[in-house]
Amino acid sequence: MKKVFNMIASQPGRISKKDLQVNLEKLGKADADREAQRMICVTDHNKDGYMDLGEFMEVHRNGVQVGDIRRAFFVFDRDGDGKISAEEVMAVLHKLGDSCSLEDCRRMVREIDTNGDGFVDMDEFMSMMTRPRRKP
Repeated sequence: MKKVFNMIASQPGRISKKDLQVNLEKLGKADADREAQRMICVTDHNKDGYMDLGEFMEVHRNGVQVGDIRRAFFVFDRDGDGKISAEEVMAVLHKLGDSCSLEDCRRMVREIDTNGDGFVDMDEFMSMMTRPRRKP
């Protein structure tokens, strides 16, 4: 999770509304500005206008709304076939500026793919997003 945090943050140790907006726009989110503002408002417990690593981790520890998880699934499911391939993971991560290799993305998919079909379906994605997080 720290790697994801650092990918999003343009300044060390904090994510700004602009950081979120830029990344949401890269993912094709039409209302990126409003969504980024909502995310900061929900997570910014110390009210400094930024999301720090602790706030970011708390969101992931405490879980997110089912609707948010479904929307995240469809960001990765680029062809809309109801499953996420390693190639789709790689495409999204590349859009976000990560240079993850296809083999690394295949490894990620294998870790989540409980039914062994080589893809991540909605149930597997939901399970991964809602299971208790390991300490950073």
